Amino acid sequence: MVAVQERYDTRPFGPDITAGTGVQLLILEALRRVVGLSTVGWLTGCVFAVATWVVLTVALRRSWPRSFGMASFGMANRVTLARTILVGGVTALVADSFERRSPVAVLVALAAVALILDAVDGQVARRTGTVTPLGARFDMEVDAFLILVLCVYLVVPLGPWVLCIGLMRYVFVAASWVWPWLSGALPHSMARKTVAALQGVVLVVAGAGVLPRPAAAVAVSGALALLVWSFGRDVGWLWRVRGLAGGPAAAGGRDRGEEGLPAMSRRAGPDR
Repeated sequence: MVAVQERYDTRPFGPDITAGTGVQLLILEALRRVVGLSTVGWLTGCVFAVATWVVLTVALRRSWPRSFGMASFGMANRVTLARTILVGGVTALVADSFERRSPVAVLVALAAVALILDAVDGQVARRTGTVTPLGARFDMEVDAFLILVLCVYLVVPLGPWVLCIGLMRYVFVAASWVWPWLSGALPHSMARKTVAALQGVVLVVAGAGVLPRPAAAVAVSGALALLVWSFGRDVGWLWRVRGLAGGPAAAGGRDRGEEGLPAMSRRAGPDR
């Protein structure tokens, strides 16, 4: 078994992740040369790239028994990795924005493409028969972090209250460590998916500066209100079924999230 694991660990996963890190660094260098990315922004992007490489490497090694049989990193995961690279660029530009005026058009373009590709990786996974819990979790974490970074970008023009959108999913996860019944798998919901997708769209539009500041504040407030409603509805459902034998509370789990964004692999599974 040890020999089998060693063979699995040396499959194409490593090269894919390493190549992604290299592309991330090239993107950061391009941003530095083309739009004048500051040292702070460049270093932030580098930290993001290294952190992504470490987290993915550890996650792949830990998940190998469940993902055994995969011949490669997979096209769907490559799409998600491409999205991660774009999010790294957005993260660098947001960090840069606290020192000087960042190129809004570039930031919005990177974020918009990352959001659009969110609808692609799940489709690719299903059509190629490569849906895995790891892929769903990977997709979820990229979504959640992008939303959080966009919220950070909007703190200056709109105020720190915007962070409530980006932090809500993480607060939910932390709460599930205290109240295990929150870890239950949730039923499919188009309303939840719609609210989830709306968050990214509203934040990108608000960040683009195409709306007057009061209008942008109203739009983001509306998105936050919908997010609170969605999370509240799911919490209520999990509370009602927490004691049912074989119910979500018994099934266990750890994360939630299609909203801010997607939930755990079990919850995001049907989509990825």
